[in-house]
Amino acid sequence: MGESLEVEFKGEERTPLSDRELVEAVICLANRTGDQPGWLLVGVEDDGRVTGGRPRHEAGVTDIARLTSLIASRTRPSLTVRAFLVPLEEGEVLAIEVPPSRLPVGTADGRYLRRAIGGDSRPACLPMHFHEMQALQADRGLLDYSVLAVPGARWEDLDPLEFERLRRSIRERRGRSDEALLELPDTELARALGAVDSEGTVRVLGLLLFGTEEALRHFLPIHEVAFQVLRGQEIEVNDFFRWPLLRVMEELEARIRVRNRERELMVGLLRVGIPDYPERALREALANALVHRDYQRLGGVHFQWHLDRIEISNPGGLPEGVRLDNLLVTAPRPRNPLLADAFKRAGIVERTARGIDTIFYEQLRNGRPAPSYARSDAHSVVVVLPGGEANLEFVRLVVEEGQAGRVINLDELLLLNALWQERTLTTEEAARLIQKPEADARGILSRLVEAGLVEGRGEGKSRAWHLSAATYRRLGDKAAYVRQRGFEPLQQEQMVLQYVEKHGRITRREAADLCKLGPYQATRLLDRLVKEGRLARHGTRKGTWYERGSKI
Repeated sequence: MGESLEVEFKGEERTPLSDRELVEAVICLANRTGDQPGWLLVGVEDDGRVTGGRPRHEAGVTDIARLTSLIASRTRPSLTVRAFLVPLEEGEVLAIEVPPSRLPVGTADGRYLRRAIGGDSRPACLPMHFHEMQALQADRGLLDYSVLAVPGARWEDLDPLEFERLRRSIRERRGRSDEALLELPDTELARALGAVDSEGTVRVLGLLLFGTEEALRHFLPIHEVAFQVLRGQEIEVNDFFRWPLLRVMEELEARIRVRNRERELMVGLLRVGIPDYPERALREALANALVHRDYQRLGGVHFQWHLDRIEISNPGGLPEGVRLDNLLVTAPRPRNPLLADAFKRAGIVERTARGIDTIFYEQLRNGRPAPSYARSDAHSVVVVLPGGEANLEFVRLVVEEGQAGRVINLDELLLLNALWQERTLTTEEAARLIQKPEADARGILSRLVEAGLVEGRGEGKSRAWHLSAATYRRLGDKAAYVRQRGFEPLQQEQMVLQYVEKHGRITRREAADLCKLGPYQATRLLDRLVKEGRLARHGTRKGTWYERGSKI
């Protein structure tokens, strides 16, 4: 599949690979983002041709024990790898498995390289600079950039008005903020949050929370937040802020409230407001971008309001261990823990540290499609909140279930929303959606069945799920249930007949695989087609097969 950030080829067709080059390739793979091991393949050319590696030791052999000892002795900190000799027709390939290192790894003579995308858009080993070492440690939870002291920064670089802004935030969010901070004078408040150390030295956190605009421009020029409103290719608003974070949050929340329209839905006597975008979801997503951004990377936090969506992005990829397929279940790992704690104590974000759940829950319960992080990569995190017309009947269903004493949780919302969008889900697809084991997904779906919201059909692994007739009726689409239940048998029949038309015959196993049915369901389908004369049965028991019937 070619080279990647995880795989490096080193060919020896022309010249042998020196020990120095081999060790440098190993440290390059160790110094990369991600939590999966990397692989160095010696004996494979850059174009993917296998030419075989040359023997590295006496008597024409490669001694694996000596090789791993060489790597351990020439790396700092010492790196333990696993190596294998893989015999192929074209030659023997030396495969070295390189674990990701929690600390930056260099050669014994002080050379540091990292695996990244080069200027030609291909994976390469690039020099690793000091700020990139810090970023690597921050990604892996070993370094909190916000706790670092800022040389030259003084107490006078902090704005007293920002301390009052923090106190106002705490008062406005009583019950979910740290009210003990209200009685502290500015100096004690700064120490309590970790904005300054015990000796009064100003930290990065102090500038981000309380710094004057001039101090931020001077000491943290990389800090920037953009608010943009785009109408197709036209830019309606394009403002950039280099303010303390609490002031930025206030400014952007005020702009959101001005632009965020709201319509009302009556559910019995209850009046329910449905905004274009849920403000709690936007606040959590914006706070996440400010708290989790990599303040050592170029670029700012961007809040972009499009005609049909809002996109919020920040420099710095997902922290180590957090992936798109475990985003909802992985314990939070803030890149800047001290800054995250300050936002919690100010009441801006959830103290449970599960703000991402809030983003998904608020978006779904307001009748919108689920947020998407699919455009995130190793260099940035991008969350997209779809807009457009809300599904008002879905909102009504959620509210009515709550009034009946049954609050729909996030997993159930995800599944109900997906069933409304996709019409049907298998248990495997449901598990992938909620990012939990199939047993958990099956249990949640069973609870939805008991509540009368969902129905299941089929057996075993072929079991699929869809919304019940009552749910479709409540969602204002009575015909959808009939289409869902009625069209599928016809579609399955046509699929079987087309298969026979193309291949001449079909077995029960082939019909079950083709239509995603259990063996008994497949038998009933085939028997029905035989009875109607559209198929003819041949053979007995396991040798039974079916061909075109007289009525086709």
